[in-house]
Amino acid sequence: MTNIAVFASGNGSNLQALIDAIGRGALEAQIKLVVCDRPGAYCLTRASQARLPSFMFYPQKYQSKAVYEELILRQLRERDVEYIVLAGYMRLIGPTLLEAFPQRIINIHPSLLPSFPGKDAIGQALAAGVTLTGVTIHYVDEGIDTGPIIAQWPVFIDPGETRESLEEKIHAVEHELYPKVLQEIFSKRRENLD
Repeated sequence: MTNIAVFASGNGSNLQALIDAIGRGALEAQIKLVVCDRPGAYCLTRASQARLPSFMFYPQKYQSKAVYEELILRQLRERDVEYIVLAGYMRLIGPTLLEAFPQRIINIHPSLLPSFPGKDAIGQALAAGVTLTGVTIHYVDEGIDTGPIIAQWPVFIDPGETRESLEEKIHAVEHELYPKVLQEIFSKRRENLD
């Protein structure tokens, strides 16, 4: 069983997909902590409903990213967290966490990177008029969606596609792909440690 912390900033549908995958035995992990940077975000409600501990912080209240990341790091160490899993966390990870979790911070992004990095990848794809986008799972480095790619899955953009319909298609892929890929990563790591 791999101990993970899930970082989220919004609705938390990927968090829910991970909770559900763990519940049905498809993901051998324990969510030790949900970290959120936005008060009132629905991901906190999801965490509460699943009886998961959460840590909510206001980034603006700290003098620097290093200060609040040090606080988060303490929480992660207290809970023996092995991996940080980003699920719609809208902040860049700083050196404090990157150094503590080398190649153990994983993100999911709604495009086929390197296309459409950063915020609003779905809007970027629609504005560009492309017929193909997708989902990327990658390790996190100091850049914006620039870390080594672990897995990608295409999603076709139909003529007349709306933001809502494309979001729905991308979420469906994310919710299936993320638990599977995480399970593969965690299984390989356990084999290497044995």
